[in-house]
Amino acid sequence: MRVSFLGTGAAGGVPLYGCACLACEQARVQADAVRRPCCALIETTTSRILLDAGLMDIDQHFPLGSLDAIVLTHFHPDHVQGLFHLRWGVGRRIPVWGPHDTEGCADLYRNPGLLQFHTAEKFNAFQIGDCRLTPLPLIHSKPTVGYAIEGPNGSRFAYLTDTLGLPPATEDWLRCWGEHDLAIDCSFPAGDIAKNHNDWAAALGIVERLRPQHAWLTHIGHTFDEWRLSSDCQALPSGVSIAADGERVELRSRNV
Repeated sequence: MRVSFLGTGAAGGVPLYGCACLACEQARVQADAVRRPCCALIETTTSRILLDAGLMDIDQHFPLGSLDAIVLTHFHPDHVQGLFHLRWGVGRRIPVWGPHDTEGCADLYRNPGLLQFHTAEKFNAFQIGDCRLTPLPLIHSKPTVGYAIEGPNGSRFAYLTDTLGLPPATEDWLRCWGEHDLAIDCSFPAGDIAKNHNDWAAALGIVERLRPQHAWLTHIGHTFDEWRLSSDCQALPSGVSIAADGERVELRSRNV
């Protein structure tokens, strides 16, 4: 199973409009420092699943029929805004899974067009192609779930954004899941006042408790990148990486 980090940025991205911090100035001249809306692509030999849909150019990267489903963590605009353009297309409907949210985002529910919405119930696994996905409740300002994804070769990947800490039931479930890799929200640097998202300490605390095979920090804000560029930042622990836009990871099989 392959994971591609298509976007790794917090709301506003990097560079942030109007900001002249070191990280934003770097991203204006250095393409590999740019962070677009947070989302990822899961691929196996037969399945392709888009995790979140905040990219405004989804249609340019994924022609109709090239995705088996779109799976949403929640309905904040930076995670669903790409759907507003897709829905007016023509052709086969696109399955879209997301948590129960009576409001959704704007008029997506009333005018779904090509989008065929399904509810992802907490801890109730569902199948997309050869992948099994289990929605896990997170702690955020809207109803939000992460996803524990198991591929056909036994590879396991948990995608947990947006969240501030984890509910005890989610931590317990992941500890019982067995060996897995992890992407975890880390929006703020150490010392920032965290609100609705993990800071450095909260993210690394989750990694320490869950002990994944490897962890990638994602949903990165510009203040985090600026902190990482400064002399005050701390070294990354072993087995932890900061995800970058365009990064691709092949997860190892656990069945052989």
